[in-house]
Amino acid sequence: MKVSSIICVICFIVLIHPISIFATSNEDNWEKLDQISDQALQMVKQERYKDAKQLLSHFSNEFLEINQHERAYSMDELRVITVSHNKALEAVTSSSLSIEERVNAVTQFRLVIDAMRTEHQPMWTEMEDSIMTTFGQMKETVEQGDQETFNYQLNIFLSKYELIHPSIRVDMTPEDVQKLDSHITFLDHYRNQELKKATRLQQLEQMEMDLRDLFERMTKDDADPSLIWVMILTGSAIILTLTYVGWKKYKADKQKRQTQREYDDR
Repeated sequence: MKVSSIICVICFIVLIHPISIFATSNEDNWEKLDQISDQALQMVKQERYKDAKQLLSHFSNEFLEINQHERAYSMDELRVITVSHNKALEAVTSSSLSIEERVNAVTQFRLVIDAMRTEHQPMWTEMEDSIMTTFGQMKETVEQGDQETFNYQLNIFLSKYELIHPSIRVDMTPEDVQKLDSHITFLDHYRNQELKKATRLQQLEQMEMDLRDLFERMTKDDADPSLIWVMILTGSAIILTLTYVGWKKYKADKQKRQTQREYDDR
């Protein structure tokens, strides 16, 4: 009985060990990249641009090395990471940009790396209150018919949305991204054109619903799929062990009863 239990446990370990090793290695690598991007952002906020540049260059080297061994992301994710990294690197080396513009560029990159690493409730979702507050103020200006203030609030909203847009591309489906981008295009393209208040409000209300749905889905505390897989494997191993042990016990009892009957018949 003990031998059979040990065999089942060993089989379970053999099955799950490669999965655990890969998950741990992948998480450790992304944690390292996440820390580098955070340190780069802190350097920019302190206006230590040379240090930020060194960190971003170090990130590039680390990322290339990880990419050679793992390739655990899609081409679109790779494109988003590359573009946001290049934008951050250009920001810290450009003397023509303001401190705010530099911080925004590196923040955008920082949020992308966190989105790649974090399965649930990534950092960019923390901007929900700020974005939705600005959106609500923008909507009020339309209701009041204040075109000048609408344009002002729209510019603020677009600036905030731009910060999280690459992260949304990482976390959401292309269909979700396209839906939101179409709202943005409509608002920006028709900002100075004469539209009926009802038409503009209808567009804003639909966009508000889509934005809230976006944040709600990303902040929902779902169970980690990898954890579910581990639980299934663990449960299966336990069931197999109990089944095997029960079967062995049944065989032993049956043999014992058979022996007893043969003894009684003598």
